[in-house]
Amino acid sequence: MRLYGGKVGPIATDVVRALIANKDIETESAKDVEADVRSILDQYLADEREVNERARDVIDRTGKPPSELFRVRQLVADEKGIKLGDDSLDYLLDQVVEIFQHSHHVEEIWVEDIELRRRMAPIFKKYMAADDDLESDVRAQLRHVREGTPEWDIEYARARDLVKRKRGL
Repeated sequence: MRLYGGKVGPIATDVVRALIANKDIETESAKDVEADVRSILDQYLADEREVNERARDVIDRTGKPPSELFRVRQLVADEKGIKLGDDSLDYLLDQVVEIFQHSHHVEEIWVEDIELRRRMAPIFKKYMAADDDLESDVRAQLRHVREGTPEWDIEYARARDLVKRKRGL
């Protein structure tokens, strides 16, 4: 699962609407609460970009093979205190619950933290699962190209960018 910048606004809107509709939170200004959620998600994306850049720098500086990027990326993320990949959902849910507890825009939280997470998780999954669908669509377009070849790498990047643009990712 992956968070895309183009999905930050819809996630924030849907999360706040769902929590207000279920009377899980009370607020005078849903827009301000959405802005709080967006800020958390935007910060995560910035942190993730920084982790990726630092991991690439470490790989370049140390001369490690590119196959080590995933491991180095995990180490840099742990050092920064963020979670990546499948753990990112739990991390983001924790961050959003935390912002609700400290936000001046949320007057009252009527349910336990675990219930907030249960309500928000399907919304996050809906938008973050786009990566799985994206991968299958890209591979479907590349059936004629043999995987692992230089041609595959070029065509895969091109097809992925095209599909991402079509989906607004």
